[in-house]
Amino acid sequence: MGRLNYSLVPAGRSSRAMGMELRISPKHAREICNSLRGMKVKVAKAYLEDVVALKRAVPFKRYARNVAHRHGLVGADAGRYPQKAAKAVLEVLANAISNAEYKGMEPDGMKIYHAGTLKGRTVRGWMPRAMGRATPKNHETVSVEMILTEVS
Repeated sequence: MGRLNYSLVPAGRSSRAMGMELRISPKHAREICNSLRGMKVKVAKAYLEDVVALKRAVPFKRYARNVAHRHGLVGADAGRYPQKAAKAVLEVLANAISNAEYKGMEPDGMKIYHAGTLKGRTVRGWMPRAMGRATPKNHETVSVEMILTEVS
């Protein structure tokens, strides 16, 4: 695995974290990161915990084909509860919060400046079939990056 750089560098004091090659859905990760961008840290943490507990849905805007409507969504009709991806993104957020505390910043007064995904490696696999055949069964991985900045 090669070294990944962050997509951008914010001006001012910031904290950042990256989850490398997480085995989650790239589409779910993208939709979660789009909904988190610009949120305050406490609100984002509560939001992700609600998604894991199936209380709030994540709006699906790009990958909304054959996705059912959910009540309570703002700005979109279609939505889902991507629990596995929400748990992984919550761990990255917790890591960014602890990095902010280590730097001496107050994490309650921070917001998510950037949350994005990058394509990771594809883990190749095979699924055996009848009569000696096999079908490829590959697993995509995702790298999630998160940058927190202080609200002035």
